[in-house]
Amino acid sequence: MTQRKKRVTATDVARSLGLSRATVGYVLNNTPGQSIPAATRERVMAEAARLGYRPHRAAQALASGRSMIILLVLPDWPMEHSLRLTLETASHVLDEAGYALVTYTRHEGGQARPLWELLNPDVVIAWTAISAAERTSMQASGITKILPVLQQEQAVLSSPTLTAGTHLQIAHLYEQGHRRLAFATSVNERFSLLAQGRAAAAREEADRLGAELLDLRPVDHRDGSVVRAVREWHAQGITAVAAFNDDIAAMTVAAAQRAGLSVPGDLAVIGHDDTPMAGMLYPSLSSVSIDNVGQGHYLADQALHAAEDRPLPEAPPDLHAAIVVRESTRR
Repeated sequence: MTQRKKRVTATDVARSLGLSRATVGYVLNNTPGQSIPAATRERVMAEAARLGYRPHRAAQALASGRSMIILLVLPDWPMEHSLRLTLETASHVLDEAGYALVTYTRHEGGQARPLWELLNPDVVIAWTAISAAERTSMQASGITKILPVLQQEQAVLSSPTLTAGTHLQIAHLYEQGHRRLAFATSVNERFSLLAQGRAAAAREEADRLGAELLDLRPVDHRDGSVVRAVREWHAQGITAVAAFNDDIAAMTVAAAQRAGLSVPGDLAVIGHDDTPMAGMLYPSLSSVSIDNVGQGHYLADQALHAAEDRPLPEAPPDLHAAIVVRESTRR
């Protein structure tokens, strides 16, 4: 069995240089108010690098009262293009400010200790509803900065951030002359709540415009349900489909082509999220683009406001949700 290599400590660095442990500690921790010569600082940092010294984060957090960790509690949703881009942006902004963004998804029936109990983050941002017991657990862990974005899971059903694009999808199809519509969603149960929200938004927008939303159903290419759906839609006189995301839209286009239908001539299809593949397909896929980079910056701003009381924009950024028109709906 391989023995674990002993961790290099500040004491090791001090011993190697013949300096006091206190002096080395002041340098390594960048302690303010210490008049240590620049040459000594350079020697300490060089020797620490040579020996392979790494700060002990738990000890630093205990001493400073800060872990420099932002914990984002996510819903149990698959990591898709939009979410990934938002998190990448937030992570980059927080990294520049000296913080690490850690994401955490709870799973029903999971036995692991909550990550906030293990990491002692400076801030917890919850993108999913947290229970009273979970809040108590966070507070017992010494976490005082807890930002619940959604007070309850059902808030997803009406969150503009998550449903604004669906309203645009239906409006775009209506503007293209379509009056008999369908909404295709995912069979993935992890999307169920978000899918309900977008389906409700599709129904609401169709009613507002006076269009007929004749069918709402989950489809999948693996069980043939998407091909059956396309044939049934065509038989009902449905001329356009709004899809939950670009993946669903892509399989709908493929199913229409297999059924001998032309896109958009017989069936127009629009996706959501404007993923890179949308422009690569044939026909290219119309979709909804959302400013995920702006959302990522706002997430970081929220965290830094809570952690350091930095200025926070008065309101979340505009989603800049917009239709990207391509061949699958263009007439």
